[in-house]
Amino acid sequence: MSKVRVRFAPSPTGPLHLGGARTALYDYLFAKNTGGDFVLRIEDTDTTRFVPGAEEYIMEALEWCGIVPDESPKHGGPYGPYRQSERRAIYDQYTEEILKTDFAYIAFDTAEELESIRNEYEAKGEVFSYDNKTRGYLKNSISLSEKEVQELLEKKTPFVVRFKMPFDRVLNLEDIIRGKFSVNTNTLDDKVLVKNDGMPTYHFANIIDDHEMKISHVIRGEEWLPSMGLHILLYEAMGWEAPEFAHLSLILKPEGKGKLSKRDGDKFGFPVFPLDFKDPITGVVSKGYREEGYLPEAFVNFLALLGWSPANDKEILSLEEMTKEFDLYKVHKAGARFSKEKAEWFNHQYLQKKTDEEVVALLINSRPEIADENREKLLAIVRLMKERATFPKDIFESGKFFFVAPTTYDEKASKKAWNVDTPTILTSLIEKIKNTDPFSAENIQESLHQLSEEQSVGMGKVMMPLRLSLVGELKGPDVPDMMEILGKEECINRISNALKNIQ
Repeated sequence: MSKVRVRFAPSPTGPLHLGGARTALYDYLFAKNTGGDFVLRIEDTDTTRFVPGAEEYIMEALEWCGIVPDESPKHGGPYGPYRQSERRAIYDQYTEEILKTDFAYIAFDTAEELESIRNEYEAKGEVFSYDNKTRGYLKNSISLSEKEVQELLEKKTPFVVRFKMPFDRVLNLEDIIRGKFSVNTNTLDDKVLVKNDGMPTYHFANIIDDHEMKISHVIRGEEWLPSMGLHILLYEAMGWEAPEFAHLSLILKPEGKGKLSKRDGDKFGFPVFPLDFKDPITGVVSKGYREEGYLPEAFVNFLALLGWSPANDKEILSLEEMTKEFDLYKVHKAGARFSKEKAEWFNHQYLQKKTDEEVVALLINSRPEIADENREKLLAIVRLMKERATFPKDIFESGKFFFVAPTTYDEKASKKAWNVDTPTILTSLIEKIKNTDPFSAENIQESLHQLSEEQSVGMGKVMMPLRLSLVGELKGPDVPDMMEILGKEECINRISNALKNIQ
């Protein structure tokens, strides 16, 4: 195939997991790096697990990440429909075709009959598999006569279509990430290709759609690696050229053992989904990176490096830079350990790159109640607090005193900062503040030093009770910077309230 065409094919059975988002990202980066196409296909044939709103969630999550498909149910394209549920006629056509080959057969075994056989095997300490060793004595078109099959069909007996796995054949396979390996067909079972409702299973629909949509490379999670042999045989059965395969490693738990799950996120306090997701049945909301305050650029940058390393071990890359550098052949075979601290580090780096105006917009978005605050005041707060912030909301949370005057005072801090001389010092300070013009950080600093000298006390005896008066605790940025932002009148009011309320 001359043109690279890749697809991301999620099932709408829930929110998009971190691992799925990374697969979509690698699909996108590989396609754009090679001048190819990135296709979004919704694999919704499993109606029993369908979750309302999941498809819309997946599309919104990808768009937030900047991973915009060239073709999708939303964007259209020349190879649609892009939902499997709308491709039934195409699947029916290919079901007829594969049944004409020696690679498929129909099976009439009921679920109850198969369960009974499984139980018999378990009683003997064995595991039952519907495969090339057992199919000959089960209820299918291989073991039954043509007449028996025809009679069952005339009675409209439900049946499934199964793949006829070859006997004792060695498949020599090659994966872009994992290299060459072999599989003996005796280890593979006769997978169901078409269910008794006429809808294809993932395996059959998947290869039909990839062929019809001219997919050149299949990039997916390593959990699908055991299915690669079957899929290669299905391409052979249909007489089609198979795409190249690349199976991505797992994103591992923070401690490094096992696949990252939502339970890990709940346990360690981080999201595993790009956006908040509200379960339509339980109403439970799962946290998302967007709502937690992560910037999409930071999220995507962090995600890209969970399994791939750019040249010179660079860490901060835009989506455009990643696109230029991405090499599917350099994706790591080993699993990548998730790190909440590293994710936060990326967000901090990207937040620092934002202009003050951009951070103000993000701050207002995270705390709408401050939207009516003076713009210059917000800009001054951002300039003072941005460097310490990882998320926009941190600026509000660590600088809440800029917006709300303290009504209580930390008891431990009060004992440390307040003594018998403090009321005299702060009363004199109020007069100093009244006469400080213009009320700039530089002039405020000078006034504080003058007061220290006039009262013959160290700066600590001025600064600690002053900070406590302004903030309610002994924390915050430089006092003169805070005071300039708060303004003369507000500073006087806060010091006066502290004198009334702290004993």
